[in-house]
Amino acid sequence: MINAPQTNNASALFSGINANSSSLAKQTANPLADSQSTFLKLLVTQMQNQDPMNPMDNAQMTSQMAQLNTVNGINQLNVTLQAMSNSVTTGQTLQAAALIGHGVLTPGGNLDLANGLATGGLNLAGSASKVQINISDANGNTVRTLAYGAMPTGIQVWQWDGKDDAGNALANGAYSYSVSALQGNASVDVSALEYNVVNGVTPNPKGVSLNVGLNGMVDFAQVQQIF
Repeated sequence: MINAPQTNNASALFSGINANSSSLAKQTANPLADSQSTFLKLLVTQMQNQDPMNPMDNAQMTSQMAQLNTVNGINQLNVTLQAMSNSVTTGQTLQAAALIGHGVLTPGGNLDLANGLATGGLNLAGSASKVQINISDANGNTVRTLAYGAMPTGIQVWQWDGKDDAGNALANGAYSYSVSALQGNASVDVSALEYNVVNGVTPNPKGVSLNVGLNGMVDFAQVQQIF
């Protein structure tokens, strides 16, 4: 008579298999192959030592094998997706590197006055009959108000000559601005865009960041226009 093993419960054994496989996956360079190998070895061992009067449950064995295949499939899919993500990031880095030395418009309301000239931008959600830009110094004081007439929907570029409302030339440096727009008496959604020159490119886990001076680091996806 053959003595049955101390544990004949297939579910408990398969749970142990999964735990062992999980542990090995963290310790080996090829977790998928080791997990499959461990599962098959333990399965063969169980079959060799099973009680003929109380054999393994085929349904449980099939279920566990299906679960193992599902886990392996998910792991392989994750590897493929990671490879695709790395490829996309590399492509973005190459594209972003070509922007070094070029001017870009990104969300923000900073102005860099240099040699009596500063450039800014805005993005209108709809056409406007009036657009107003208020420029402030580092202390938040309004130094110049620019009034424009009709503008179409989309991105518009504007320039400031570095003078205040009285016509006095102001010192070079950092300024800020806000913008408002009307179509008749109704407000039009408008966002400020700041102009900066790209000084460098930095890859990161989420993509690529650009060093754009006053605005610091911005995501490559935030670039609205390139000059």
